Formats: sequence, structure tokens, C-alpha cells
Amino acid sequence: MVSRKVTILGAGESGTGAALLAKSKGYDVFVSDFGTIKDSYKKELIDAGIAYEERKHSADIILESSLIIKSPGISEKVDIIKKAQARNIQFIDEIEFAAQYTTAKIIAITGTNGKTTTTLLTYHLLKEAGLNVGLAGNVGHSLAKQVIEDKYDYYVVEMSSFQLDGTAYFKPYIGVLLNITPDHMDRYDYKLTNYVDSKFQMVNNMTPDDHFIYYADNELIQEGVDKRSIRSLLHPLSLTESMSAYTANGEMVFEGGFKVAQGDTVLRGEHNAINMMAAISVARILGVNEVSIRQSLKTFKNAPHRMEYVATINDVDFVNDSKATNVDAVKYALDSFSTPLVWIAGGVDKGNDYSLVMESVNAKVKALVCLGKDNSKLRDAFHEQIINLLETDNIKDAVRSALGYAKAHDVVLLSPACASFDLFKNYEDRGDQFKQAVLELKQEFESNALKQ
Repeated sequence: MVSRKVTILGAGESGTGAALLAKSKGYDVFVSDFGTIKDSYKKELIDAGIAYEERKHSADIILESSLIIKSPGISEKVDIIKKAQARNIQFIDEIEFAAQYTTAKIIAITGTNGKTTTTLLTYHLLKEAGLNVGLAGNVGHSLAKQVIEDKYDYYVVEMSSFQLDGTAYFKPYIGVLLNITPDHMDRYDYKLTNYVDSKFQMVNNMTPDDHFIYYADNELIQEGVDKRSIRSLLHPLSLTESMSAYTANGEMVFEGGFKVAQGDTVLRGEHNAINMMAAISVARILGVNEVSIRQSLKTFKNAPHRMEYVATINDVDFVNDSKATNVDAVKYALDSFSTPLVWIAGGVDKGNDYSLVMESVNAKVKALVCLGKDNSKLRDAFHEQIINLLETDNIKDAVRSALGYAKAHDVVLLSPACASFDLFKNYEDRGDQFKQAVLELKQEFESNALKQ
């Protein structure tokens, strides 16, 4: 008799969802988290009668499993995974597990940058058009948890490379690959080809009835397409060439002559033109009409910490782009503005090559505020290019100093290029503290103006 014992490693949104789905399908489920489990997730497990442990991995229990569903954040190099591999225990990702229990069409979206914006926009376009659609993956609720009831016809799923690594038979109806730039190299043995292969895991099982949307101007992506025998229909995007979708004269142009001016949308910058072309392409494949697309592009609200306008003080705009934790994301941000910038950057450097943004910095940045415990790499990279350079490890000082460097109609941009863990819990905490500091400074200026 085939064992029906499954262990879930990690009890966050993904792991808890996988546990609940496995329980509903008759598996003998055990949940193990090396950290602490949130009370809300504990309650869900207890209510479902699922055994769990926290702050440890009990190998004697876990290695009895026939299947392990692991959190994407757990590296394959950790001890319990190595032991499971030695016993030839299969381990997969929550999305791989969930996909086998739904007949809904899955739209899977990946890329080094822009995943969340594109996923949320795609979901918005489809939902506003009246399609019966769910939101899952790295944004929204666990796919596995939603599949228990399985009430949607479509799921828009944001997927990281780590999640794709845990797939074997996963096959989206529409796959979207936005870009590939070096990231998470420590998880991929510092080999870029391993990271590229991870992203292309998405297309391995796709058929001629499926669709693959990809950004053809990205060399790593185009090389990946050229050397693979991809069976699905191809929909290349470009900022320069006349492909399935491309930009020309400030417009996004699609097959059939459909055009959308970027100025008629709420997203700025070339990177968001790519994101929008991808989302619009999905909507068009699924039959959403042009009127609905145009209307929905105007009502979209992006997730926080992604080129998020915060406030204006003395005619200076403050923009929170705390999610920009690598140089490629910062380049997109810098290139989105035509006005002079005061740039706030810094944190835990992940091996950044700042030469990638040197041209943009030289053209647009008038001052750099380094926010971190160790700013040496930023300082060394830009001290010759930027006359005004200040170092601080305090977010309030950073905001006040940035305003001091700015003149009317300049922009203060928090776009760190680094991880946040030296001074903050995560990029969300960094962005929230930045917004709070800006709003407090705005209130101070307004109070002083009233006293005069």
C-alpha cells in the first residue's frame, strides 16, 4: 500500500494552505516549522485536526513521509532536506501540489522584478472584466487553500524561482516571464545558468494550446527561448521591435492594432510598460474587450512600496520604492523620472554592481543619502559622481536631509538597491518607516506654516 503520509515544511500562508488541502484529500498530514508559527495559522491547523511542531524538525517523523511539501524559502541545502533526498523522498512546492487538484486555468507570472505589480494588474483587469478569477502565490491567499473549494475558473499566480524549483508537472495555461537579471545567486551555486533554468521551468510542460508571454529585449530570456523547444504559442514583448506587443511614441501597441497610451494609465516608467503589456496580453488572450482594459488601467492601485507616492513637502515629491532590493530594480526606478532626484539607498549589499546604474545616476541624481550600517560600497561607487553625499543609519535623518538637498519640483526617491535587515525587519518595515517619517515631516512643516 502506497503511504499517504505527507509532511509540510514551513507553516506560513503557503504551508498552512498545503496542509489544509492535503488533509481535505485524505492525507495523513504533519506540519513542521523550524521557526515559530503565527497564532492564526496554528488555529487553522488545530481546527483541522492537523498535527504540527515548531522551533524544530523531527527527522524521525518527517522521514517517514512519502511526500514533503516545503516552503519556497527553505533552501535545499538545509539538513532535513538533504536527509530526505538521501531517502529518495519526493519534495515539491505548494503550487505544484495544488495545481493537480484544480481544473481552473492558471496564469503564472515570474521574473526577477515586476512580478507583484504584473500579477495584481492582471488580476485587476480580469476581475473588472467579470471573469471568475482568484489571486494566489506570493501575493494573495495560498493557491492550495483556495483549491479546497475550487470555485474559480482562473487563478493568477505570482511565482518566484524558488517556487518554480519545486515543480515537476506544473503547467500553466498562460506563463509570463518579465525579465531575468542576477539575483539569489547564493541559492543557485553562483551560476547564472541555474537561475535562468529555474525561471524557464515554467514552460517545460506547456502544450501548443498554452501561451508564453515573455520580454524579448532581455538577452537572457531570448537566449533561453532560442535554445529551448517551447511548444506553446509565443507572445514576445518589446520596447523597440514590432512584436506581439511593443512600445512606440509613448504607446503600447498590440496585435490587431489595439493601442494604449502609457499616459492614460497610472503606472510610469519603461519597466511598467513591460508589466502592463504582459498583463494586457493575458487579458486579450482571455477575450477581455478593449473598453474594459482601458477603463481598468485607469483604476488600478499597485501594492505598497513599489514606486509609491507618499506626500509632497515644499513642492518636493517623496516616493517609496523600498521593494527595489537589487540594482536592476533601482535602474527602472531612476529611469522613470525626468526631474532631478535625491536618492536614498543602502542596507545589506547583495553583491551589487553599481556600474549598471552609473549612467542614470550621473544624468539624474543630485544627492545621495546612504541609509545603512555599512555604506562603504555605495560611498565608494558614487563619491566621485555625486558631490552631495551623506551617510546615516536613521530613517528620520535620511528624510530630513533629503529634503534639505531638494528644490521645488525635485523628487526624493527611496530605492535602496539593498536588503533591509541591518536596520529594519524587512522591506515593508523600511517602506512603512519611510512613509511615517515623511508624513511627520510634512505635518511639522504645515504646523510651522500656520504659526507664521
